[in-house]
Amino acid sequence: MDKEQDIREFAESTDLIDKVSIIFKSMSDPTRIKILYALSKGPMNVTDISNVLEMSQSSISHQLAVLRSHNIIRVERVARNAIYSLDDEHIQCIFEDGLVHAKHKLG
Repeated sequence: MDKEQDIREFAESTDLIDKVSIIFKSMSDPTRIKILYALSKGPMNVTDISNVLEMSQSSISHQLAVLRSHNIIRVERVARNAIYSLDDEHIQCIFEDGLVHAKHKLG
């Protein structure tokens, strides 16, 4: 397949384009970026996240719900706790690559 055909086919892949757009939009909020950074270090519950970020549990819970609804994070129930983590290694890589790029541009 040549380059132009590949681009045309991609441009017609509205479901894929919409999904990629949702991923990047989900990562565009400063609070969500802080949460993703925390979760990039390992699974955490909402109390731990709110404590380490010094933010209210309600604001953290709201942002976790957004991230979860877009399949950026997942939740596992352990007894009475909800433990949050990044959804998979792809999300981890996207987030880490974004950090590396931003740090590079900052100098």
